[in-house]
Formats: sequence, structure tokens, C-alpha cells
Amino acid sequence: MDTSTQNIKLLRQSFGDDFAWGVSTAAFQTEGSCSDDGKGESIWDNFTAKKGKILNGDHAQTACDFYNTYQQDIDLIKQLNIPNFRFSVAWTRILPNGTGEINQQGIDHYNRVIDYCLQVGIEPWITLYHWDLPQVLEDKGGWTNRDVVDWFTELVTICANAFGDRVKNWMVMNEPAVFTGAGYFLGIHAPGRTGLGSFLPAIHHAVLSIVAGAKILRELCPLANIGTTFSCSHIEPYSTHPRNINAAKRADALINRLFIEPILGLGYPMDDLPVLKKLHKYFYPGDEDRLSFDFDFIGIQNYTREIVKYSFFTPYIGAKLVKAENRGVQLTDMRWEVYPPAIYEVIKKFDAYKGVKKLIITENGAAFPDTVKDNEVHDPKRIEYLQTHLQQVLKAKNEGCNVDGYFIWTLTDNFEWAEGYHPRFGLIYIDFTTQQRIVKGSGKWYADFLGA
Repeated sequence: MDTSTQNIKLLRQSFGDDFAWGVSTAAFQTEGSCSDDGKGESIWDNFTAKKGKILNGDHAQTACDFYNTYQQDIDLIKQLNIPNFRFSVAWTRILPNGTGEINQQGIDHYNRVIDYCLQVGIEPWITLYHWDLPQVLEDKGGWTNRDVVDWFTELVTICANAFGDRVKNWMVMNEPAVFTGAGYFLGIHAPGRTGLGSFLPAIHHAVLSIVAGAKILRELCPLANIGTTFSCSHIEPYSTHPRNINAAKRADALINRLFIEPILGLGYPMDDLPVLKKLHKYFYPGDEDRLSFDFDFIGIQNYTREIVKYSFFTPYIGAKLVKAENRGVQLTDMRWEVYPPAIYEVIKKFDAYKGVKKLIITENGAAFPDTVKDNEVHDPKRIEYLQTHLQQVLKAKNEGCNVDGYFIWTLTDNFEWAEGYHPRFGLIYIDFTTQQRIVKGSGKWYADFLGA
């Protein structure tokens, strides 16, 4: 790894002047103040209060205290030369009861965040849904209830009207494969539901909501840059045995293709994952026309690759992941393999879809064990991770892929869902006892890179 000033400058300049550089965060993971100023209870507020759901019993009642310290953290974004800031709005700050009466204090808060970003010269990018469904709506079925489409579009309409005069860049949803899979099939994320009977309707209603939300944005903010984001992992078969190759195809359909293909008008990947044919049960007449939208960009979020082998004992998919820790490879604190070519492969994969106009890497980053010494945090592994992944992004771009942006996950260490505060992804270290911020070596590297 060469982090010399000259090589950093060459790498930066190779992307051109119009490439969007940024950093990503999410409301529930950073804001804290979970019941302040009229905010209602979300499924994650509820889930984290249950014993044994979160590592070490952690919760997000304070988190990074971004709700109160947003000016300080936006100043740090500016200090690090980062021109674009992606953050999400908390549904329950704006609509504490999920629908109905608007909480003006919530609207006012996000207006202050947006206005401060613009005041200091940072472009705000809003994610409308980053997993924090109001608990009152979950009590009515949540994503398994088709009414969620109307509930969600109410939120989108309010946000478009409140913020659309200043916010030009929108992401409708974050990683639907994760919040439906982990939350409605595996039960390891909020709301903790399990089984195909919850998972399948949640999939279909999420796609309908993404499209309905995007259409409202297009109507109310006709000049906006509208996208949505998908989690994606490069999938490889464990061996060339046909059973492993077919298992990898099924895993790819579930992990990478399940949401992008319907919104492009291609339908669900039922041929490669036959269990998805059960989705027809949840179709209403005309749904085929309600599943697709012409997005301005697609956000792809990649961290690793997965090795897949055939498994007779895994229902519905007949495949299982070969854990990275059993493969003798370099790992992050999430036990994910460090494999930079993965991001190149997923860019190539998604760029190959005819309906994808433009790609933006809306999340990429790594958690490593960070320690403070003499009020500094040296994290060379994270710097190497970021630099080697950027080289792979550039490789794809140079080969003609229309990838136009890169956002690091994440600004500050934060609440990492079921993993609590153990994994530290931030460019900025947080002491969660004192809320002290320390810019890590990787944050300084990114600042030098963007300033080159």
C-alpha cells in the first residue's frame, strides 16, 4: 500500500472532477434522543429493549448523540473535505404514530440539519427509510401488511414537501434485502419475525413501496436526483461441482437480484429461485405495472464476497455460506472477508443491467479493532481497505462502467444493529461514555485524498 501524497493525488485525479465523494450514516444508528421532542417508538427502539437481542445488551438511546451534536459532526465532515453527506430521516420523528399527525419538531430538526449542511457547503443526500419502521405500524403487520405502501408514501410526501426545495439527492430505501431477510425471515433484526409467511409479503410490499415512493418524489421534486440502495455481495461457488454452481446461482438470486430486477421491469428471479413463485399469492391485479421505476441512479453497497456451497439441509434455497473464518482469509471485526475485487465484480454485475443509468457506491467500509493511544487512533488496515477498494472501483470505471460516486460507511463509530457498539466502522472514533470524537488515521487519509 502506497499512501504517499503523490500517489493519493494520482488516485484521486483518476476519478475526474464530477465524481461524487461522500460519507453515509443512518438516523437510528447515530441520533439517540429516542423519545425526545415528540419522537415515537420504532421497531428498533422496541427490539433493542428485549433481552438477548443485541450484543452486550447495547441500545441506541444515546448512540452518537447526533440529534444534539449534528453541527459538531457536520463541521467534522467539512474539516475532512467531504462534499456529500448521506443521512436518513427517522420515520417516528416526523410521524410519531406512523401516519396522521405530523410532529413539527421532527420536521424542524431535519430542516436545521439540512440548512447547516448547506451553510457550510456540504450537499445533503437523504435516505427516506433506513429500517426504523414505527412500532405502531408493526403492530398492524408492518411490512407484511399491504397498507404499508400507503403508510410509506405518506412519509415520502411529507418529506418531499418539507425538504425538496433544498435537497436534490434522494434515496428511497436502504438495503431492502437486509431489513426483510434479517427482520422478517431470520428474526435477528427488528422486528424479529421469522418464516416464509412473513418474508415473502415483506419483499413484495417493499418493492411496491420503493416504486410508489420514487414516483411521488418524481412528481413533487421533478428536478431531483432519485435513487435507492441495495446490499450486494460477490458470490462464488465453493467448487466447480454443478451442485455448488447452482447453489451459488440461487444465493445470488436471493442476495443480489431479488430487488433490483423487479424495479427494472424484469420481474422477480423466480426461475433461479423457485420458492419466489409463492410471491404470486401476494400480487393484486396490476401489480406488474407497479413494480418498476426509471431511477436516476442505483446505490450499491458492498463489503465482501461470499463463498457458497450446496446444502441439502437448508430449506428453500439449498445453499449455505462457507464462513470466511473457516477459509483462512483476512477478516474484519464483522468476520467478513477482506476481498477488494468483490466491489469490482458487483459494479460490473449491476452495470450490465440495461435499465441502470448510473451507479453510486453508497456504502463501503470496514470495522477493525480501534484503540486510542495518546489521543490518536491509528488504523492502517482500514486505510488499506479503502484504498484497495477504490482502486477496484477505478478499474471498473476505466472499463466503461458508469459508476459516479463513492460514499464511505461511516462517519463516526455508531450503533451497528445486532452487533451493538462492538464493530467500529467510523472514520471518527467515539468514546461512547464521554462522546469525545477523535479523527482516526483513516479520516485524515480521506481528508488528504479529497483535498489532493
